[in-house]
Amino acid sequence: MLWDLFSTFFMIGFVSFGGGYAMIPLIQQEVVEKHGWMTVQSFTDVIAVAGMSPGPIATNSAIFIGYEQMGMAGAFMSALGMILPSLMIIITIGAIFYRIQKSLVVKSAFYGLRSIITGLIVYAAILFAKNNGLVSSFSWHTLSLLVIFGLSLLALIRFRIHPVYVILLSGLVGVALYG
Repeated sequence: MLWDLFSTFFMIGFVSFGGGYAMIPLIQQEVVEKHGWMTVQSFTDVIAVAGMSPGPIATNSAIFIGYEQMGMAGAFMSALGMILPSLMIIITIGAIFYRIQKSLVVKSAFYGLRSIITGLIVYAAILFAKNNGLVSSFSWHTLSLLVIFGLSLLALIRFRIHPVYVILLSGLVGVALYG
């Protein structure tokens, strides 16, 4: 089981690009659908806690999942599997990038990658909402979640309120509405 945790998160860490939120669909596919280590609802709870915790969401998620499966050893192996590919890749790319960073081709490629990274993050958000029944039917519950989403987005973009305060306030609103 420890090897399964390490190899699963090593593969996820090796093939996922675009940051933690862009990795969520792949983590869900591996953890929920392929291995059946947890339900969609449990995975959603893990993502919520990992997103609110300090540190990268993908690594936090791996630690939570590993801990749930095999305790501290599972958390350690999952974190190692998630971090090791990034460490190896970034050291290699860093050594190469330092030599070619002023190339027009490289600058153009990185400019073009911005749109796909944004697309992956939006896809993760839509998949996350769809898998949790947030957009499956229209009801008072759906409307209230959309209002919380809209107000959170407004607080972040328009009023530039720190995300920690927005998360805490959204959690309190959730307790008041659904508790």
